[in-house]
Amino acid sequence: MKTTASYLRVIGFMILAFFLLEIIVESGDSLAIVKYPIIWAVLGMVFFFAIALEIVAAALHRILFAGLNEEAKERYIAKEALREQNQFGWFKRKYVEMLGAKPVSEEGEIVLDHNYDGIRELDNNLPPWWTYLFYISIVFAVVYFVYYEVFDGPTQIDEYEAEVAIAKEEMAEYKKNNKDLIDAENVELLTEPADLAAGKTIFGENCVACHKDNGGGGIGPNLTDDSWILGGGIKNVFHTISEGGRAGKGMIPWKSDLKPGEIAQVGSYVLSLHGTNPPDGKEPEGDVWKDETASAE
Repeated sequence: MKTTASYLRVIGFMILAFFLLEIIVESGDSLAIVKYPIIWAVLGMVFFFAIALEIVAAALHRILFAGLNEEAKERYIAKEALREQNQFGWFKRKYVEMLGAKPVSEEGEIVLDHNYDGIRELDNNLPPWWTYLFYISIVFAVVYFVYYEVFDGPTQIDEYEAEVAIAKEEMAEYKKNNKDLIDAENVELLTEPADLAAGKTIFGENCVACHKDNGGGGIGPNLTDDSWILGGGIKNVFHTISEGGRAGKGMIPWKSDLKPGEIAQVGSYVLSLHGTNPPDGKEPEGDVWKDETASAE
């Protein structure tokens, strides 16, 4: 059995099995071999199967070779040697030419005059790939130095900050187009007339029974004064509408009936009623609320 050929066949068989599994198994963005560890076991079975085939082929080869007479064995060995020479001879010659090295028969011309414990040194050229890679690394170093040190190219921190800025813009645009991706932590006060008009409609359909159409309060508290039972500001109002008021004493949660974008709209409309002071408004309830964030700014 030719050991190198056997190794190459096994490796090729494993590569083929790997790609077939990757194509057949649905694994999404990640590799199937990573997502499904059982594939390691399957590849292991394929590997041992390939090794077993090589062992069987080698055993059959030895049995058949042993059955030949001496003359046939010599002819077979000579034929195999000639085949290998013809198969790899051209490649070896081209490789030696590419390296600019001397063939074995001419190495005596480039042997240096010193040796170490009988080991003599050849003065062959370096492989072209190594030489070219060395030249490329020099050019890269020069360009890198000039770009980053002379012309003050962007550092990793600069690139990070630029990417963060782009990500923030993309996130803001995404939120703008997906108004229901908000909660009490990231909700913002809406001031566009269209949003306030939509909030007024929602208020008229769901809130006037307890707060009256002018927000002056009925069963529920007055929404136009400075006092709030559960805190003012868009974040507190959004949370109150979404989760409801005090247990057993406040309004019901509206998160199952209204979308987050609609809660933000009606909450913004409620805050737009501040200071209107309707004549039939209820007395203030709760505590006077002050926006500490706004005062800090």
